[in-house]
Amino acid sequence: MKFIPNEGHFSTEEEALAEIAARGWHPLVLDMPADENELHWHDFETLIYIVSGTLRVEFEDGSAMEWGAGSRIEAPSKVVHREASPAYRVVFGFSVDPAEITPPLNKPLSQLV
Repeated sequence: MKFIPNEGHFSTEEEALAEIAARGWHPLVLDMPADENELHWHDFETLIYIVSGTLRVEFEDGSAMEWGAGSRIEAPSKVVHREASPAYRVVFGFSVDPAEITPPLNKPLSQLV
């Protein structure tokens, strides 16, 4: 399973925040710096709304996906991936309260159950 994109889905941060609130999830707005990290996974679901810039995600099988402004991506839990992105602005919607996420946020492959 990979991330599920919906391009051209929204126009403003307010729209993204309203969708997250309607789902009862927890929002977080961030300016993400350019980053490349190691393969990892998360133990929670995430909605990702790209406000500006580009998000590029590479998967365990070597495939990659890239999304720009207006894209909403549904990221199921336990999908092995890594970010290899230039800088971008994003609204995240977490299925759990970020204060309750057990560290590390990016779980190593050795902990995948």
